[in-house]
Amino acid sequence: MPTEPHIQPTHATSSPATLCIVGPTGAGKTHLAMSLAEHAKLIGLTVELISMDSALVYRGLNIGSAKPTKAEQAAVTHHLIDILDPTDTYSAARFANDTKCLCEAIRARGHIPVVVGGTMLYWRAWAHGLSSLPIANRAIRVRLDQAGKTLGWPAMHIKLAQVDPITAARLMPNDSQRIQRALEVYEISGKPMSTLLAQSPSEDGRAGSAIPAWINLVSLEPSDRSRLHQNLEERFDAMLAQGLIEEVKKLHKNPALHADLPAIRSVGYRQIWEYLEGKTNLEQMRYKALAATRQLGKRQLTWLRAIAGRNTFDPFSPTEFQAALEHCKQSLVK
Repeated sequence: MPTEPHIQPTHATSSPATLCIVGPTGAGKTHLAMSLAEHAKLIGLTVELISMDSALVYRGLNIGSAKPTKAEQAAVTHHLIDILDPTDTYSAARFANDTKCLCEAIRARGHIPVVVGGTMLYWRAWAHGLSSLPIANRAIRVRLDQAGKTLGWPAMHIKLAQVDPITAARLMPNDSQRIQRALEVYEISGKPMSTLLAQSPSEDGRAGSAIPAWINLVSLEPSDRSRLHQNLEERFDAMLAQGLIEEVKKLHKNPALHADLPAIRSVGYRQIWEYLEGKTNLEQMRYKALAATRQLGKRQLTWLRAIAGRNTFDPFSPTEFQAALEHCKQSLVK
């Protein structure tokens, strides 16, 4: 049975630990990374940023993905941004390989790589490797998609709970992409995804796994959840004011794009796509987009809190944010 490539990270032990800045959406990861890059310039060093974000890889997804501005990208070199059309797909295995190669190339230039983002499946693949899950089967995926549209994803979530209760327990009932993948894995392999992952626990990247010695993990974790939600609401409304709906309209006019592509499934884009197809009104779209954004942040925090040994800072505390920056500065000179 064909499987996804098994990524076994290999890093020279003589290289310094690679700084990785993570956190839930809206936690200020880009702000911290840019502040660090500015400090590096002052002391004669050059930082290059590697995006660990599943939406930023796509061209045309700018406003809704909170993509670094043109000015930010001109000031600091960014990698893995705008590398694919939204018709394409990008895998965690590819991210792990790309990031390994980029870190080596950046160091060869005498610069410092810093990985920044919140796509935790990418983190797992890069830090711990991927377990040998079966590759996607298009026929099964199309059939599951159709069933999800007909029955509703909460009903598909119930079906998943019958065959893989462990995976179902960590997924939201409307998390169509992950429910679909878990059901697909079960149909292809005859085994629950949770069982396959448990067979290689060191690769799971969660469940208390330790951070590899070659990564210095800085995690921005807001203590005030209500403030985070308020910030996310204000950010989404600002995106709407900046022309997010118009941005998605341009994507929607492309006949090669459809709602089942990973790019269009990105939070915010999926909800506006439904709105443009008349499935919701403006108020419903906004509510669903904000709910999906909060759910994304919750999933990211769940991943992070299970990683033992991370360096945690509250980005809403000026003192702690400064402490996070000082910690990152120390990584530049080691």
